[in-house]
Amino acid sequence: MLEKETQPTYKGDLSEDLPKLSNQGLKKNKYLKLALIGGLIIIFDQLTKIVILNSLPLYESVTAIPGFFNITHIHNSGGAFGIFADQSLILRKILFLFVSSFAVGFVIYFYSKTPKTHPLLATAFALIFGGAIGNLIDRIRLGKVIDFLDFYIGNWHWPAFNVADSAISVGIAIFLFHILLDKIPE
Repeated sequence: MLEKETQPTYKGDLSEDLPKLSNQGLKKNKYLKLALIGGLIIIFDQLTKIVILNSLPLYESVTAIPGFFNITHIHNSGGAFGIFADQSLILRKILFLFVSSFAVGFVIYFYSKTPKTHPLLATAFALIFGGAIGNLIDRIRLGKVIDFLDFYIGNWHWPAFNVADSAISVGIAIFLFHILLDKIPE
């Protein structure tokens, strides 16, 4: 005799479980944004550095906008603006790995606390995250960071920087904008 197929039945209270399932989906989407923006920054940063390493000798420069902008291959063994560049390689690696790891942890923590009502602030944290990881990859792989964006007016040069530095700077600017306008969530 053929047995009748039965469908499994749900024994829980669907009205109680739907908000839980919905919140899990929102959290996944929230971290998807972090991964997507951060990942794109990391990929673009690393690709541009590979192009520079493979196509432009160290300290060589190509004029992009005369009197204003060059592509210049520089290695920065220090931190921002070359700070700690004269210290030993071991000290720099430990210091920058610690600082970068702390920054990444800080960004992930604050990103997780940022409500969906503040998408620009979440984007800022994702930019900082991607930039920090991009430069951390260089420090682990090479012991220094590849910089190549060289802006100047006359003999005055802004320190050369890269895509990761740009993402960090834009992210910090957005974060400061939120602080100054008192738009930081509780």
